[in-house]
Amino acid sequence: MATTTADPTAAPLADQARLIRVGEAVRTRLAADPAAYKFPTDRAEIYAFADFLSAAECDRFVALVDDVAAPSTVYGDKGEAGYRTSFSGDVDRTDPFVKMIERRIDDLLGIDPAFGESVQGQRYTPGQEFRAHYDWFWTLGDYWPDVKAAGGQRSWTAMAYLNDVEEGGMTEFVPLGISLPPQRGLLLVWNNVTPDGRPNPDTLHAAQPVVRGTKYVITKWYRTRPWG
Repeated sequence: MATTTADPTAAPLADQARLIRVGEAVRTRLAADPAAYKFPTDRAEIYAFADFLSAAECDRFVALVDDVAAPSTVYGDKGEAGYRTSFSGDVDRTDPFVKMIERRIDDLLGIDPAFGESVQGQRYTPGQEFRAHYDWFWTLGDYWPDVKAAGGQRSWTAMAYLNDVEEGGMTEFVPLGISLPPQRGLLLVWNNVTPDGRPNPDTLHAAQPVVRGTKYVITKWYRTRPWG
């Protein structure tokens, strides 16, 4: 789930001090990680980790995603046809395999596991997409009181590709001109806010339509306070 393309400057800030602290901590940790590739832009903090998941781990997650996949939803959905047309669902976080992968992501970022949402799997078949959106929450949205009570603003996103795609399915950070094809096992990580704790409009991103094949990903979002 994510928010639609709301104006971040038109809403009150939330959890700013916490977002600054977690941003500094993760930024320092990733800067010291030789496996981290930082995308060459000063407008957002986006990192990639090749082969974060093994082929066997990817295959196992694909099966878990198929087990829970249902029509995707989105926070702040106003009924725009075709906005998010994939299938998705939260995998069972009590599964020892899922717990192991979650802990690996937690350790990579250095974020307390209590702040992480459940891993969500997404499946895209030809023609399916997720149009440009943000992962941070718009504090003027009708959904904000509920998400505030359930952990507050989102800080970092971690998304792993579970397979290569024959054609299409690019992840595009629209304002930055960054477009990344699905690469099996690769983990993509980004900070949803700026270093001063404000929602970053340059993290606007889209899952481009799949043309041929099926695209599988898993996503884990982190909050500023314990989730749930």
